Amino acid sequence: MSGAGAENSRLKNYKNKGRDSEDLRRRRNEVSVELRRAKKNDQLEKRRNIGPIEVVSPLQEKNANATPLPSLDKIAEGILGDDSHAQFYCTQAVRKMLSKEMTPPIDDVTRLGVVPRLVAFLAAEDRSELQFEAAWALTNIASGTSAQTRLVVKYNAVGPFIRLLSSNSPNVCEQAVWALGNIAGDGPDLRDLVINEGIIVPLINLTKPERNIPAAFLRNVTWTLSNLCRNKNPAPSFDTVKKCLPALAELIKHTDKEVLADACWALSYLTDGTNDKIQEVINYGVVPRLVELLFSDEVSVLTPALRAVGNVVTGDDSQTQCVVECNALPAFARLLKHSKNNIQKEAAWAVSNITAGSATQIQAVLEANILEPVVECLKKGEFKTQKEAAWIVSNLTSGGTVEQMIYMVNCGVLGPFCSLLKSKDSKLILHLLQSIDNLMKAAESRGEQETSALALMIEEAGGLDIIDELQNHENPHVYQAAFELVTKYFSEEGDDEEKEVAPTVDQGGNFQMTAQQVPSTGFSF
Repeated sequence: MSGAGAENSRLKNYKNKGRDSEDLRRRRNEVSVELRRAKKNDQLEKRRNIGPIEVVSPLQEKNANATPLPSLDKIAEGILGDDSHAQFYCTQAVRKMLSKEMTPPIDDVTRLGVVPRLVAFLAAEDRSELQFEAAWALTNIASGTSAQTRLVVKYNAVGPFIRLLSSNSPNVCEQAVWALGNIAGDGPDLRDLVINEGIIVPLINLTKPERNIPAAFLRNVTWTLSNLCRNKNPAPSFDTVKKCLPALAELIKHTDKEVLADACWALSYLTDGTNDKIQEVINYGVVPRLVELLFSDEVSVLTPALRAVGNVVTGDDSQTQCVVECNALPAFARLLKHSKNNIQKEAAWAVSNITAGSATQIQAVLEANILEPVVECLKKGEFKTQKEAAWIVSNLTSGGTVEQMIYMVNCGVLGPFCSLLKSKDSKLILHLLQSIDNLMKAAESRGEQETSALALMIEEAGGLDIIDELQNHENPHVYQAAFELVTKYFSEEGDDEEKEVAPTVDQGGNFQMTAQQVPSTGFSF
């Protein structure tokens, strides 16, 4: 075969390696366990109301606090009796008991049998103060264990609470929001129950600018919206919860960091799915604002914004391009250097899904100088961050051009990349070996001199020694991949032509390349 024919054959073999960007992109479920753990630190599923909400004057409240609370038996007698004054006084006593102690006696209260009566008080439209105290007490019962939450639901509190979302009393309305947020946060079944009872429309109405509700109230509304969108097994009906998108698109423009954080969490849940769901979210124009929030110094806001943007780039190339065009790459370059390991890891995960895209998108990553922090993550990051950074490199070797791979290698990825071959994670090792094979195929497409030069670089980076050792690996797939790599590219046996281009060793044991061995192209390993 002629030299040109051999070159064309090599290129054809390289380009037909069967890359599919949809297969390379990795959705949230691959890293969901650790992220779910981190999420609980950032956003509570349930919240207890322990703050003083003034329904009476500060002096009255102070004097009331000085009065000893009645006994549990007296509380039960007052709530279950017919005396309206005793009903209010004892309901208020329960509220105080459940909201001011570090370990609230929820079980002691529920054993009194007062929960059904507290639920009945929610319908006392002519007694808004009693409604408020009952709603607050039930909110804190619902903030407890799943069994305690479900006791409130058992006595049919969901419907009355939803009706109170239209109450003329802001305090009562806010407490209803809070209680429903706790119920929806208990799990998918109660979340769906609350949705099916009709919470979404009246809840969204509270976010309208003309309502002009205080920031503290809006925080609870946004948090409850996020609880309606959360959980994956099963996920809520997307056709139902997507009705929250117009409200969320406005809430992420708010200045309050808690409102911002919970709105971003909600969007992160809604983007955690198939491409059609991702597109629905994109259509509401939220991506530019989410990318802006990637530059936030507030970790509580940055974390869910990064989660949401990361989910968008798991979509198809056009959805990924939407993020790239919103100037997200400089943000990712910055976040890969963030002081928090979890932020570094999530940023690397997002970038890996961009390098799973088109060669144009890969080029954008390179031009954003992202490889420098990627190399640092490979060298010094926590192991989970190193794994995500390795996926950036791996995906680039699967979809990048030869020139892009050469540029990446010249940025210094080989040393730390090869060091990860010492990992005990067999799946990771197989991906790394496949990536090295992809690089060698790319070098092959440029000729034997390039192949020899790259093999030398891998050897000098310590990769060959590790690959040699992997031929004794307990995992047969790892052993086979390492064996094939050594046999194909690093075997000492070869024809005369291969020996002629092999690198020479000087007296000091250093590898040298003769003038004839240096590739003459503009790009070089």
